[in-house]
Amino acid sequence: MNRLMGADGKLFDVAIDHGFFNERSFLGGIEDLRKAVATIVAAGPDAIQLPPGTAPILQAIPGKSKPSLVLRTDVANVYGKELPRHLFSRMIEDAVEQAVRLDAACVVVNLLLLPDQPELHLQCVDNVCRLKAQTERAGMPLMVEPLVMQSNDKAGGYMVDGDLDKLLPLVRQAVELGADVIKADPCDQIEEYHRVVEVTCGIPVLVRGGGRAPDDEILRRTEAVMRQGASGIVYGRNVIQHPNPAGMTRALMSIVHDGVSASEAFRYLA
Repeated sequence: MNRLMGADGKLFDVAIDHGFFNERSFLGGIEDLRKAVATIVAAGPDAIQLPPGTAPILQAIPGKSKPSLVLRTDVANVYGKELPRHLFSRMIEDAVEQAVRLDAACVVVNLLLLPDQPELHLQCVDNVCRLKAQTERAGMPLMVEPLVMQSNDKAGGYMVDGDLDKLLPLVRQAVELGADVIKADPCDQIEEYHRVVEVTCGIPVLVRGGGRAPDDEILRRTEAVMRQGASGIVYGRNVIQHPNPAGMTRALMSIVHDGVSASEAFRYLA
């Protein structure tokens, strides 16, 4: 955890694991993954989130100052505009052993909640339970991602549900299952995010970035959640699909670690 988090107990993790999920739209900005990783490494976030097949790209970079590796351990087929006939969330084999070999500082796994899909939720609970036993034996921090999604009929694919009545119990379930770090969505009323932080009982909360959004919205949202007690952020497409990913990384790092305002952070995008 000390290697994962900054000296101030804060963390900015850039997710570049989207290719794991077999969705064409997720590849924007990361078709050339070596270039994407090199760009983000140069910008200096705390961590980069990658699956086992591409994590060696990060770990092959020489030197001691590169970001820590957060290893994605599960693959799911729930992100398309139309849900397939059979949904799954499949954990990789020997997840923690792979993480140790790759010198990861943390592993991450989903806890999915989709409307009328209890079997999928059960798979995720099982994944978390099995992974918790492995991480405890290895002393590896476990990041759990409680993700409430809207109905595809209503939202048209991969749309998060920020209803606190759904988000709070799922976040708490992740804590009760043994998460060392929580990676959760923002809620609909961003000024209520302190309630998500409260329900985690002191476990660090990292806020997901979700889909691509305007720069001012992302920066203001980041400032708002950090002021309400979040320990950091995990953003992907709002960094890697940005015209200036290095500048956006530095802007977000300044909010997370230096406590600057959204308007002050804009200078890195000028």
